[in-house]
Amino acid sequence: MNQLQLFLPCAAGVEDFLADEVHRLTGLKGDDLLVARGGVQLRASWRDALLLNLHSRLAQRVLVQLSHTPYRSEKDLYEAAGAVAWEIWFTTKQTFKIEITAQHSPLTSLNFAALKIKDAVADRFRHKSGVRPDVDTQWPDVRIYAHLTTDTATLYIDTSGEPLFKRGWREDKGDAPLKETLAAAMLAASGWDGSTPLYDPCCGSGTIAIEAAQLACNIAPGLLRRFGFEKLLPFQSHVWSAIKNEAENARRAPTAPIFGSDVAHRMVDFAQRNAQRAGVADAVQLRGGDALQRMPPSEVPGVMLVNPPYGERIAVAGVAGERSENNPGRVGARENA
Repeated sequence: MNQLQLFLPCAAGVEDFLADEVHRLTGLKGDDLLVARGGVQLRASWRDALLLNLHSRLAQRVLVQLSHTPYRSEKDLYEAAGAVAWEIWFTTKQTFKIEITAQHSPLTSLNFAALKIKDAVADRFRHKSGVRPDVDTQWPDVRIYAHLTTDTATLYIDTSGEPLFKRGWREDKGDAPLKETLAAAMLAASGWDGSTPLYDPCCGSGTIAIEAAQLACNIAPGLLRRFGFEKLLPFQSHVWSAIKNEAENARRAPTAPIFGSDVAHRMVDFAQRNAQRAGVADAVQLRGGDALQRMPPSEVPGVMLVNPPYGERIAVAGVAGERSENNPGRVGARENA
């Protein structure tokens, strides 16, 4: 397990930031760390896979590539999946699920393609042990991902389980919360390093402020959650415990204040409870208030990072709202700041 091919998918445009993060966490570079469309490819160890699940703020998942072959038909997919040694990853007592994506695939039905891959996995177990594992499409123990292009098929086994944006602290949220991975990408793009104040005047349930606070406190984003690799055969609890203990011991106090505010006091309450669960309640200063009426929360220059409300326009209210209607250019400048 010291030479694995990993693929870390991420949002479009985030690939270079993710590559920088992976290098910082693992030291990998050169041919061992390649930027690809929609993610980062790397040659790494099993321990690196665990480390990246725990520490990456930008990756959506950590996938282990097990097969990369040409194909023309569903029969080729069956043969490719049947050639993978699934028995070294999980047992017949565990359930699995096939997820499939495609770009310009010549196949007419991805559902049928997924069915053939499922059959190949199950048949391999049956040939090896006489028993085949069950499929669970809702809460599988193991997720297998297949990606098809025009002429190649790649098979992965997932080590993350739930997507990595699910940090484990968000229990209170609004109607359309910002994903934690996207908030982390905004922070990376801004260049904020925790040494100057940061302010989100439309904080909602606190995603940007909490991500910033965890970054400033060096709190690993995955400390509060479980991972798919804990159900895979290579998993060793003592190795995982050592990685988590190292992360716990690396926490530090923030060096600059982080502020958040929202016009909806209900959302500020949500943000405060989320910050408490995330372990950064003392690092974030939250309060209610209209973004158009608030004064800067700090005299020290810093960064304002905001995901403004958008979508269907809601009628403005209050003095600030009336001023905004009379001076739309000013509103645009504030909203895009």
